[in-house]
Amino acid sequence: MENFVVSARKYRPQEFDTVVGQSHITETLEHAIQENQLAQALLFCGPRGVGKTTCARILARKINERDGSTSEDNFAYNIFELDAASNNSVNDIRELTDQVRFGPQVGQYKIYIIDEVHMLSQAAFNAFLKTLEEPPAHAIFILATTEKHKIIPTILSRCQIYDFKRITIEDIQAHLQKIAEKEGIQYEDDALYLIAQKADGALRDALSIFDRLSTFSQKNITLAKAAEVLNVLDYDQYLNIVDLAHENKISETLFALNEIIKKGFDPHIFIAGLGNHFRDLMMAQNQQTLSLIEVGEKTKAKFLEQSKKWNAQQLVDAIEICNHADINYKNSKNPRLTVEIALMQLSSLSAEPAASKKKSI
Repeated sequence: MENFVVSARKYRPQEFDTVVGQSHITETLEHAIQENQLAQALLFCGPRGVGKTTCARILARKINERDGSTSEDNFAYNIFELDAASNNSVNDIRELTDQVRFGPQVGQYKIYIIDEVHMLSQAAFNAFLKTLEEPPAHAIFILATTEKHKIIPTILSRCQIYDFKRITIEDIQAHLQKIAEKEGIQYEDDALYLIAQKADGALRDALSIFDRLSTFSQKNITLAKAAEVLNVLDYDQYLNIVDLAHENKISETLFALNEIIKKGFDPHIFIAGLGNHFRDLMMAQNQQTLSLIEVGEKTKAKFLEQSKKWNAQQLVDAIEICNHADINYKNSKNPRLTVEIALMQLSSLSAEPAASKKKSI
């Protein structure tokens, strides 16, 4: 049986132009190599799964390629990696600094990549500081961390700092589409959008979810299956409840809530999500704010259609009702009742006032 290779490894970028969502950094590094203006100590910092270690490896390989220390099969002789999470003692750093003293046998530079550098002990940082203050001409250090604030200021002041940003939902979705097409996986755009949302800016997390969904759905990733695996409420659930509320169907709305709770969803998460749904409906009423809705295009069209049924004041009131229930949920002795009262209030927003009904009679 052929070994399965996860997408995060299989599609790990090998060149700067294939790194997703970090062009502000990759372009700077490309120019620094071309102009021979690369610092001897660089710090790559940012959230997990955004490409810090990948960029460090690409940069190290390109430096080796430039000075001829890469073999014919693309093996770089002068790249050394240290995981500071498991090698964080002062002795580990002393071994590293002893090794740094010796120049490369081939080429001009030796590149040291230290991942999770914030995990070094105080003594290890102090032992490393002297090497960073006066690094040998042949040594380049690339440090990577998810927690820049834990690195001592004397180390930070000696590094050229590159801040990696969270990858946008659109960039992650586009990357997943490319992989799906290469792997022959069918997908719904909204399903990939939901994966990108759930990943919270981390491409590695998105690829992990994508692999899991691909297996679960037998290479046919739909929005319904994505919502099921990720344990999130489908947009259609909210669309349905809001339609019921608009039609003043209180009993049907409460029954729909009961079905959602029976599936294992937390009422607190539900009411917070419902408030966000009404917020999206308000955004959909204006072309200028339509782009602020973070859903796929098909779902956005559904939101746009539903928003026409409500006026602006009703939506403001609906958001306030949901927000009030969200705030009071934890302090309530009967939290479910808090959510049910909110649904009753929402189901009454579009009802005609009693006075107007009498006049019409």
